[in-house]
Order: sequence, then structure tokens, then C-alpha cells
Amino acid sequence: MSDADPPATELTVRLAPSVGSFDANAWNALGGGRNPFVSHEFLTALEDSGSVGEGTGWDPVPIVIQDPGDRLLAAMPSYVKGHSQGEYVFDHSWADALHRAGGRYYPKLQIAAPFTPANGPRLLLSDPALAPHLLKGAEAVCIQSSLSSAHATFIEPEQRAFFEEAGWLMRSDLQFHWLNRGYDTFQGFLDDLASRKRKNLRKERAAAQAGLRIEKLSGDDIGPEHWDAFWIFYQDTGARKWGTPYLTREAFTLLGERMGDRLVLILAYADGDPIAGALNFVGSDALYGRYWGCTREVKFLHFELCYYQAIDLAIELGLERVEAGAQGGHKLARGYEPVKTWSAHWIADPGFRAAVADFLEREREGVATDQVFLDARTPFKKRD
Repeated sequence: MSDADPPATELTVRLAPSVGSFDANAWNALGGGRNPFVSHEFLTALEDSGSVGEGTGWDPVPIVIQDPGDRLLAAMPSYVKGHSQGEYVFDHSWADALHRAGGRYYPKLQIAAPFTPANGPRLLLSDPALAPHLLKGAEAVCIQSSLSSAHATFIEPEQRAFFEEAGWLMRSDLQFHWLNRGYDTFQGFLDDLASRKRKNLRKERAAAQAGLRIEKLSGDDIGPEHWDAFWIFYQDTGARKWGTPYLTREAFTLLGERMGDRLVLILAYADGDPIAGALNFVGSDALYGRYWGCTREVKFLHFELCYYQAIDLAIELGLERVEAGAQGGHKLARGYEPVKTWSAHWIADPGFRAAVADFLEREREGVATDQVFLDARTPFKKRD
């Protein structure tokens, strides 16, 4: 901390009722300016649209540190949860195990960007020295509120050490990211692929685009009619994957109003009507593919809108990578490579913590083996 900052004994660690209770500039100055999913605009759009809050099982309880003048110095987007839906780091087996042992897993504390399997800062800090205080604050909240555990999911790599030093249990998994190796064009990316793979991608793109018009929209160009169309796509995907869509219709309107310049909506039209769409968020160094849906099945169109158009856009914007969401081994053949993701877990009960630690050690070995296997099967030319 700088000489001008107050000593730690004068700082206040507290729970707040919502992200919306803080000034947007003060919140974003801690990290929301570079990662869209911890921005004030994104998190308050979820709050104000009813996507999180009463009745959703995601109750906002951001943990913050303030100085004696109430200046915001650090924050953690946190939620008290009564279930494990919308997290993409699966702990249902942990909940079942604790229940069978006579314990109670819910409620728990979730430190995350809701419904968003994308890497990002989970500790928003004006100074790295505040990280231990924020994590101690999360542990204290669990103890004082009788929460079984705290879980920070999709932690950006630069923040792993904060959680490890605090003694939290670390969990790894794999996602598929496209990595920009200085490409100027999509063709430059194709040139890095083995010949057969390169031909397959060209064929897929040609088949997906045949007879369709594809449009990219951002900022004020995204109108209510575009959100209405996309809402239909999103509901269809949500109903099939989760049963009930996580976001409300109003959430998309608010996202467009509050952070439209950080959104790119890609729509496919047939005979003048929108039939499919994919929504992307633009960060300072990455493009994040988030939502997709369609009303008409077109072969390879999912790959075109979600993966190939995202690569085009990342190259155009000079971004380092595309994070296209959770799961999806089919991304491997399309130039997306296996990358480790990390979560951190604090367990209140010592016996249960020991059991989870043992599980995670064995799981990490499996993840490492899977990554070696997948790395050997990327579509790229063999590198020296």
C-alpha cells in the first residue's frame, strides 16, 4: 500500500447489499475496466433485471474494503447461493457427500461472475496487499453466517497465488481457447493448420454461409428488434441446456444500454429473417463468446457464428485470444486449444476439507493427463 493509504487496522471489510450500491467509476477502477464480467455495468444489469437476487438462488453480497472516508479500495463480487446452478464448476457430488455425512452444503458463498464460465479477476484490488484481507473477509462471512464454504470460480491466472497463499484448495479444469499468434487475417490462421484440417474448416465456413447473410452489430446499432430475436434464440438454448434461462429479457436490454460498445452481436439471416445469433463480450485482451441460439438448424452454422466469426473479430480487434465458454471438445478440431482454468475453495469443516483436498489431488492428475492427450491432437502443423 502507498504511504498515503491508511494502515490495515483502519480499513473496514464489510458486506454490501449490491454492486449497484457503489459508484460505477469507483467499482470499475478496481478491475471492471478491463474485464467485462466484473464491470459495474454487467453486474448491475443482472441485479436490476432480476437475473440475480430474490428468488434466483443468487443473492448479491459483495464483500468490500473501504477506508475511513468510505473510499472503495477492494471488492469481491460475491453471492450467497442455495444451489449450484449457473456456475460451470461442478460441485454437486460434494454437496451430496456432505449431506450423506449429516452436514449441510447450502447455503454457500460463490465468488464469481454469475452464469459466466470466463476467466477474470475475482479480487478487485487497488493494491495487491489488500488481497489477504479480502479473503479473510470471505472466510469470516462464512463462519459468521454459517455458510459451509466459499468458492471462487474461473480465477484469472495472475490471481491464483493470492488464493494459494491464503490456503484455499485449488481445482483445475480445461477449456478450449483460440490463441492469436500474431495473425493478420483468418487465412494466416488457416496457414498454421495441417492441410486436411485447413480444407475442412474452409468447407465448413462455405456450407454455413451458403444462402445466408451474416451481420455484426455493436453499440447503438443493436436495437430492440435485434434483442427480441436474440431472446428467442437464447430461450431455446437455455430451455434445452438448463431448463430455465438464467437471464431475463430485460437483462439484454440493460446490457445493450450500459455496455453496448463492449458487445458484438452476430446474427444470421435467411430470406431477411434472423435465424441464429451469438453474443460476444469484448475485453481488453480477449473476446468472450457467451450466448448462442437458433430457430433453424443449418449445418455448421453454430461453428461459424460462435467460433470462426469470433476468430475473425479477435484478429480484427488485435485481441490475444477467444474464450468460447465451457466444455466443447469439438472446438479442438477448429483451432481452439486446451487451456487450464482454475477455481479456489475454502471449506469450513476440517474433515470435509480433507476429503475434498484428496479428491482434488486425484482430479488434477486426470486433468493433466487429459491436457497432454488433447495437446497432441490439435489441428496445427507439427511444431519443432
